Amino acid sequence: MQNPDRGSTEFTPRHQLDALPRTDRVAARAVTLDRLGELAALARREIPGVRASEHELAEFLRHDPDSIFALYRGRNLLGGIAFLYLNCSGLDALLLDEFNLNDPPRRFLARPDEDVAAIYVWALVAQGRGAIGLGNVARALQGARFRAADYYAQPSSPEGRAFLGALGFTPVPSFQPDLWWYQRPWNRMPEMIAPSIQSMKGFEQGSIADAQH
Repeated sequence: MQNPDRGSTEFTPRHQLDALPRTDRVAARAVTLDRLGELAALARREIPGVRASEHELAEFLRHDPDSIFALYRGRNLLGGIAFLYLNCSGLDALLLDEFNLNDPPRRFLARPDEDVAAIYVWALVAQGRGAIGLGNVARALQGARFRAADYYAQPSSPEGRAFLGALGFTPVPSFQPDLWWYQRPWNRMPEMIAPSIQSMKGFEQGSIADAQH
């Protein structure tokens, strides 16, 4: 994962993903087909190993129009973030490393009318101040369909790991390599009765200007 906001001090370790503030400086909205090619080219240029084509991303948009957000300042595209919204079977398969994240089977993805069991950050790229738009994305994913779902991601660089840590993600034991997990605040149990992470079978998470894809 690359630094999403080069030179910025907007993100510090005290921030949690769900507590990021909204901003009017950067708009975050579902990407439209006319900007999809531009976003795919930006991701391939900025994220190591990303090969997603405009056609492949369009297929995911057809499955779920809210799975890819673009970050804009006016008409200027600053970046974007793509999610895999997993159903219960998909979450199990992620933790057990039982499906190819480059080509996730549709049977593991939640339907657009179905509550989401887990949110996997598939790819994230943001130029300049674009990363501050993540607060707007986080608010959109606090809706009823997503509220019970924790986030998972796999950083692809030291910068990505640092950024995930600043947002409250932690690495967890899992069959999936280098998986990071962000537990939603309302899903957390009081510390005294919370189960040990070591007693849980794997959890994982994603990135900005980053992807295991």
